[in-house]
Amino acid sequence: MAKAKTVHRCTDCGATFPRWAGRCESCQAWGTLVEEPVAAPTSKRTAARQAAGRALPTVALGAVSAAETPRWRTGLAEFDFVLGGGIVPGSMVLVGGEPGIGKSTLLLQVAARLEAAGQGTLYVSGEESALQVRLRAERLAEDARGVSLLTETSLETILATAAERLASGQPPRLLVIDSIQTVHTDLLEGAPGNVGQVRECAARLMRFAKETGTAVFVIGHVTKGGGIAGPKTLEHIVDTVLYFEGDGTLDHRVLRATKNRFGSVDEIGVFRMAGTGLEPVENPSALFLGDRRDVASGSAVCALMEGTRPLLVEVQALAARAGFGTPQRVANGIDARRLALLLAVLDKRGGFSCAQLDVFCNVVGGMRVQEPSVDLAVVTALASSIVDRPLPADAMFLGELGLGGEVRPVSQIERRLAEAAKLGITTAYLSDRAMPRRAPGDLHLVGVRSLADVLQRTLGPAADARGAA
Repeated sequence: MAKAKTVHRCTDCGATFPRWAGRCESCQAWGTLVEEPVAAPTSKRTAARQAAGRALPTVALGAVSAAETPRWRTGLAEFDFVLGGGIVPGSMVLVGGEPGIGKSTLLLQVAARLEAAGQGTLYVSGEESALQVRLRAERLAEDARGVSLLTETSLETILATAAERLASGQPPRLLVIDSIQTVHTDLLEGAPGNVGQVRECAARLMRFAKETGTAVFVIGHVTKGGGIAGPKTLEHIVDTVLYFEGDGTLDHRVLRATKNRFGSVDEIGVFRMAGTGLEPVENPSALFLGDRRDVASGSAVCALMEGTRPLLVEVQALAARAGFGTPQRVANGIDARRLALLLAVLDKRGGFSCAQLDVFCNVVGGMRVQEPSVDLAVVTALASSIVDRPLPADAMFLGELGLGGEVRPVSQIERRLAEAAKLGITTAYLSDRAMPRRAPGDLHLVGVRSLADVLQRTLGPAADARGAA
């Protein structure tokens, strides 16, 4: 029996190689080459017939109808917001997240709501039995008894079932695949979940969505690094990529859009995990600041921009005497290298040395901060913890910190300040070059130029004494 021919394909760029190598010669990534079987070759006549095509008429862009595509609203406000206003017919959405985060629960709720609205749905489960899905559905607040369920992993069977419903006049408006790593096609060899199977199944599902107008949602597993398992081309194929984030010890989840052809990227939706499913959180800022009552030292508030939504979060810092030879640097929610940079600026420009201190920094609520607008809040919280003096409870710190200790402005300052005013913030420290003409509500704006200026205004004599020391 002849040995099946295989190639090694890069999971990042998709380049193929005849043998394994440690680094991909195309994108220079290490450890990304995965072996996969090659499809059986066809005869020359079949290959020629497949390669033959026919010319089609073209159309000018000005003649294309520009009518806005109607979206299907699910009633889950946060879910519709992340998608850009609802589900677009004929779109394909990839939902990724850690096991047990709530991906299947959320999509089952979406299917139940669309079914109740008269939109046919088909939920395909490749990991759970029909009884397991039924038990989860009984816990939901939505009535999911009308959702059509198919427990199958063969792509051909799934597409044939959906096509049969189309022919019978009961087309599924929503097709949910749980999960893409369990689906396989008979056209390729290899186990479900390998690079070739995932890419081919996703491409055929995308083609089905565009030809029939059915919205396809696929669930994807994540790797240890936090990315969706499978080839990187999987994210390029789909229209929208959603990541479900959250700490397993907390009851809230964050749904983030990292790619969206029909809306803004980096939008987030916040949900609370309850006994009856995921409940949208109408005011996420109040959720992250809800436990901020008796403010201790090392706590500061900052306003982030998640897509088009301003969000207030609390940054906590703790500086304590090191118990071992090498001080610890622990960052939760922010980049550890960014924290090291801010510690150097605080030492050089603010006079607060942390060389003999363990430093711990945490963004409350499990949020992950990527923008530099949190710099000023982190540094002031650290200085507050070092001198053990609380910062004003109703103050907010907003600005990027340069290596020279200067406070730089951040984007969309008006929207951030408006959100702060709604939540009871009375004072905002920001760059004097970012001062708006008019402050929202009763918010008092304090323009600052440098880190030393901020520390002197908030910590007063304690900052002066520390700097002199």
